[in-house]
Amino acid sequence: MAAAGGDPGRAALSALQFAPFSSALDAGFWHELTQRKLNQYRLDETPKAIKGYYYNGDPLGLPARLTLEFSAFDMNASIPARCCPAFGTLYNTNTFETFKSCDKKALLDKEANEIWESIKSGAALENPMLLNRFLLLTFADLKKYHFYYWFCYPALCFPDGIHITQKPVCLGDRFSLNQIEALQKAYDDLCQEEGVTALPYFLIKYHDNSVIISLLKRWDGFFQDQGEKVTVGVYDPCNLSQYPGWPLRNFLILAAHKWGSVLQRVEVLCFRDRTMQGVRDISHSIIFEIKLPETPLGPDCPKAVGWEKNQKGGMGPRMVNLSECMDPKRLAESSVDLNLKLMCWRLVPTLDLEKIVAAKCLLLGAGTLGCSVARTLMGWGVRKITFVDNAKISYSNPVRQPLYEFEDCLSGGKPKALAAADRLQKIFPGVSSEGYNMSIPMPGHPVNFSEVTMAQAQKDVAKLEELIDAHDVVFLLMDTRESRWLPAVIAASKRKLVINAALGFDTFVVMRHGLKKPKQQESGDSHFSSASASSDLLGSSLFSNIPGYKLGCYFCNDVVAPGDSTRDRTLDQQCTVSRPGLAMVAGALAVELMVSVLQHPEGGYAVASSSDDRMNEPPTSLGLVPHQIRGFLSRFDNVLPVSLAFDKCTACSAKVLDQYEREGFNFLAKVFNSSHSFLEDLTGLTLLHQETQAAENMQIFVGSMCAASQDPTHRSGT
Repeated sequence: MAAAGGDPGRAALSALQFAPFSSALDAGFWHELTQRKLNQYRLDETPKAIKGYYYNGDPLGLPARLTLEFSAFDMNASIPARCCPAFGTLYNTNTFETFKSCDKKALLDKEANEIWESIKSGAALENPMLLNRFLLLTFADLKKYHFYYWFCYPALCFPDGIHITQKPVCLGDRFSLNQIEALQKAYDDLCQEEGVTALPYFLIKYHDNSVIISLLKRWDGFFQDQGEKVTVGVYDPCNLSQYPGWPLRNFLILAAHKWGSVLQRVEVLCFRDRTMQGVRDISHSIIFEIKLPETPLGPDCPKAVGWEKNQKGGMGPRMVNLSECMDPKRLAESSVDLNLKLMCWRLVPTLDLEKIVAAKCLLLGAGTLGCSVARTLMGWGVRKITFVDNAKISYSNPVRQPLYEFEDCLSGGKPKALAAADRLQKIFPGVSSEGYNMSIPMPGHPVNFSEVTMAQAQKDVAKLEELIDAHDVVFLLMDTRESRWLPAVIAASKRKLVINAALGFDTFVVMRHGLKKPKQQESGDSHFSSASASSDLLGSSLFSNIPGYKLGCYFCNDVVAPGDSTRDRTLDQQCTVSRPGLAMVAGALAVELMVSVLQHPEGGYAVASSSDDRMNEPPTSLGLVPHQIRGFLSRFDNVLPVSLAFDKCTACSAKVLDQYEREGFNFLAKVFNSSHSFLEDLTGLTLLHQETQAAENMQIFVGSMCAASQDPTHRSGT
């Protein structure tokens, strides 16, 4: 920047030059832009109002900075003390190509015309902040955390420039100590009166020991007793001793347009308010005199400049790379959120991610299904995942269970639940994962051999109740049928959403358990009565529009109580022998079913979708909300059956839940230590079996009688 030059006397005329703004966009601004881009703006490129500020108290050597912080998007946010606000427009583009090809001249001209119109209309006199406009053109590469930006502070130009008639001098060389103190007090009083942190422009009258300042809009009459002497003040962010800052430019255009016909010369005070070692000082402010152009400004907007130069001093944008200074864990969290929020931009705008991310998930089983479910939950951004398992990692596990490695099998193997929780933390530090190495007591597996085993079983039950109570969704991912019974009972009693997944060789079932109504809302129609089974099952209408509270659980389709399914079984019958891809398919569907349920406004009480609904309007933004998904890998086919809650269910029927809620562990101990007949007697299955057998015997008898009546050897009475 060329020096202003010139002698102290009035005779010398030299061009007045201005120190441009240097943009100061802190990390908080980019973080807030990221959040708004993901959650609000998405693909919207319409201009957004933003706010920055500049300061006039920097020590010598620092550039005149226009600062934008995280609060830049809140137009009502407060401005730091003794800082002057500046209002601007954000143009955030969706692609780097749009950012590069954007018509910078058109943007500048548009903003300059708005400033010019505010000058011509007088609006800038009423609100001088209209002179301090800025533009910010940005592109945010949220995958790499690279932010490209180009800052512009539009300044209107005089065709022949502005000339100084007295070169700048320090205020301390022109004003007495009394005048400096009077100026400081008058400025503070006016700021307080107007309720602002700083005044961008103001009028000044001063005498030997007094200083009076006023607002621009009070120009008329303010200088009546001053003769030809007119002094104006500008809140100046520059700290150079010979040059004013950028905000003076548009004000001089205003002065020339409004008062150029009556003013030849204007004295300008660049007000600078520095605090050094706790002492406030404005004596380093500069004061000088300029000559307004004799040729009046025309009706058209003057030429405008203002695009900031880049770091190399050329005309071009700047780039900031925040990935290098971000906490890697924070970066990982933001990246996980990015993948999810991009779904909301175009594909599923109504997706409520908060419901999914906030879901606390309990995974009972950390084997093949548990590993697949956990990975898919993390893909959906779920932050709270808890494992329960009592097995150790064996050499056959790592190839099918993606949370484990070969080293985890050594020395007898690590406990699965603990290793799985630890691995989730390594994969994504933002997840809160815990593991509990514990057994789940089961029907048909007695616990009454000793006081020790009974005490341990009671402790395990209490812990399981505590865990289910502390989570929102319970996944049943165990190997055996009977291991699912106790958590199914507890979750039904506590009204928790249960997602069940079970595997065959090439078949699977994924289902949500019916969610019981709150106790005060329960009614007699929540279970399917066996009395109406034979007739109602024949009608397809029975399985349409079934709400969640009427849906069955994993045990509702069974007419025998769970027992020890591993007794007298060969190795291939004891292990879950499945096609290798089956668990990944079922695990993914289990999580997707949970997500669909959470997106439904009625949650677990949502009406069940069936295969017949596939051509109908889906109930959620993600599609159907089935009760069950039964897959057949050999046919690469899925069906969506629906089944009603069974009033004789050994897990979720009213009789079982009532007994559990009244007697607690005493009831459970009877189930563990008794044969399956205990639950069957309790629920009425035993009577049902007897009635069924009697009906079958009667049918056989009637059949034999009919056959006898058609026998030609038959004689009446014999």
